[in-house]
Amino acid sequence: MKRIGILGGSSDQATAEYYRRLNTAVNCRLGGFHTAELVISSMDFALAEGWVRSGDWDAAAQYLAGRAQALERAGADVFLCVSNTLHRVADRYTAAVSIPFLHIVDPTARAIRAAGFSRVGLLGTLPVMSTDYLKRRYRDLGVELVVPPPPVQTELDRIIFEELCRGRFLPPAKDYYLAAIDALAADGAEGVILGCTEIPLLVAQADRPAVPMFDTVELHVGAAVDFALG
Repeated sequence: MKRIGILGGSSDQATAEYYRRLNTAVNCRLGGFHTAELVISSMDFALAEGWVRSGDWDAAAQYLAGRAQALERAGADVFLCVSNTLHRVADRYTAAVSIPFLHIVDPTARAIRAAGFSRVGLLGTLPVMSTDYLKRRYRDLGVELVVPPPPVQTELDRIIFEELCRGRFLPPAKDYYLAAIDALAADGAEGVILGCTEIPLLVAQADRPAVPMFDTVELHVGAAVDFALG
């Protein structure tokens, strides 16, 4: 079994969910007492919040490159980042190491195309929804994205940072997210990407059975376990 490195802490909620799901997935594959071989480098979330709010992506890239190198030194054979948002500078922090990196968009796009879809909605933080860095990679993989209007994006982002990243999963927030999903479906989206790794802690496929949801945590974890188990 190969050792998976986790570039975590953005947020601790998402990192804990990755840890749980990776161990569960390995046990489901191998049975018995098996769990995943993992090494985690978890940052102070205030750093990530500051980079996003100030747009200081150079600082983000420099810091995350150091954390990626720490994972490599700790024996990781492959690594992933638990934050869709911080994939904005993935090309820069992956260049600092020699181990492979599993990009969160790739398994998500494969799942969308395997479902026969080409136009889906995207929910996430404001940088994910309002800028082109993840959308471009999805487009290159044959997936067109639609996003909520700017005022809705702002509130979805507020909920992520002020509530979900702090472990607060409240009914009004869930209602707001489900309304955003309904609106994207009404706008012609064939499904919806849960493009922030805290969103699956709030809403799930069972909440809207008629709208296919693509959980980036689940798909990312599946790709990591496939790699680790060869």
